[in-house]
Amino acid sequence: MTDPLRALFRARFGAEAETTAPVRAEGSNRRIYRLARGKTTAIGVLNDDVKENRAFIEFSKHFREQGIPVPELYGEDAAGAAYLEEDLGDTTLFQYIGKRRGPAGFPEEVVATYRDVVRWLPRMQIEAGRTLDYRWCYPRARFDKQSMLWDLNYFKYYFLTLGGVRFHEEALERDFQAYAGYLLAADREYFLCRDFQSRNVMLKDGKPYFIDYQGGRRGALQYDIASLLYDAKADLPFELRDELLDLYIREAGKYAAVDARDFKKFFPGFVLIRIMQAMGAYGLRGFHEKKPLFLQSIPYAIRNIERVLLTANLPVEVPELTAVFKRLIGSSALRQFGAAKLKLTVQIQSFSYKHGMPRDDKGHGGGYIFDCRCLPNPGRRTEFAASTGRDADVVAYLSKEEPVDRWARSAFALVDQTVEDYGRRNFTHLFVAFGCTGGQHRSVYCAERLAKHLRDQGVSAAVSHRERKSWPAK
Repeated sequence: MTDPLRALFRARFGAEAETTAPVRAEGSNRRIYRLARGKTTAIGVLNDDVKENRAFIEFSKHFREQGIPVPELYGEDAAGAAYLEEDLGDTTLFQYIGKRRGPAGFPEEVVATYRDVVRWLPRMQIEAGRTLDYRWCYPRARFDKQSMLWDLNYFKYYFLTLGGVRFHEEALERDFQAYAGYLLAADREYFLCRDFQSRNVMLKDGKPYFIDYQGGRRGALQYDIASLLYDAKADLPFELRDELLDLYIREAGKYAAVDARDFKKFFPGFVLIRIMQAMGAYGLRGFHEKKPLFLQSIPYAIRNIERVLLTANLPVEVPELTAVFKRLIGSSALRQFGAAKLKLTVQIQSFSYKHGMPRDDKGHGGGYIFDCRCLPNPGRRTEFAASTGRDADVVAYLSKEEPVDRWARSAFALVDQTVEDYGRRNFTHLFVAFGCTGGQHRSVYCAERLAKHLRDQGVSAAVSHRERKSWPAK
């Protein structure tokens, strides 16, 4: 089987390879080997898909000429089913961060490596992409509507169907059409690597090298940076993702006219389609081919979907797709694959009943709404008219009221029980709201007090006050 690779090694190095060892390729049908003679090594690839091989070979030659860090091609066989390339070692970016991740997050050396990768990416997409011969693209020359629909249906059939997630097929197909139409409005005249994630970035002598771009085609800049930043098990801290996205936009602006606001308008949409494409792969390799490694990424992917829904407003109506996302977010079974341990954040909100009760439209759709109107009301006292539940005078007044303390301890006990349960089930979002008459005193006090109560236990809490704009000026 490896005779063509051994012949290529002999032609390149003038001697026979002493060893030929397989290299694991979990997500690929290609057969990959490391050939070695003494300290001389090379990577050999056998693949019956000749057009895919040709795309990789031609792209690699072009990127090397343009100074992009990709492996050097050593040779290819006449049939086009085998090629030999530079051995970049065994350390992927994914392995690198896995060994260095600590309780405090990513050390500076990891952040610096990611910044280096992000700086290279637009050079590859824009500068080298300008002169690339896109005739070699395979299986599609563009990330066009057909490509998008292939990915969306990949998600539908391999993940949703095999994962037992309920959906209305006709309604979902309508949403897929609308979703693809939304993404098609983005500028798509750049090179799209297609699978730009941490396992496809090799680190050699501290320098990043890029591999597995044979599926590349013309497309939008947002797709590849979305692939990198929302790479499931890499699990980058969200604040680092935001920093790296801003860095990417600045760097891309050196090679093309990139409007940051317009870029970010489309970015969440490309994040979600990339996640859906990846989840299709998790379903195919995990549910169908019974490879458990792929199932371990599912909780991270679901948490990423939840994050996007919480922080972005997509400018397209896709009600059935949104309902599917919420079913994924609410699935305890899907969240518990592998050994993932995700961080729960409790979203706490105060509000006024005068303006209606809030809804958790972006999370599980559940949680708690507590009515604080049974508590003593500082709003009836003139000395508190200009104060809120965050101010010391109101805090002091409510803290000394025994009914307030008794009620708060009861409410918080319910939240504590749910926090404990959600932690075991790998949920990452819990919504808790407190309402009062004006949304200024009691509800605000209770929201802030719960946040402190949770943070004292090491639980992440994010607080917002819906009626803040109507509070009296100090």
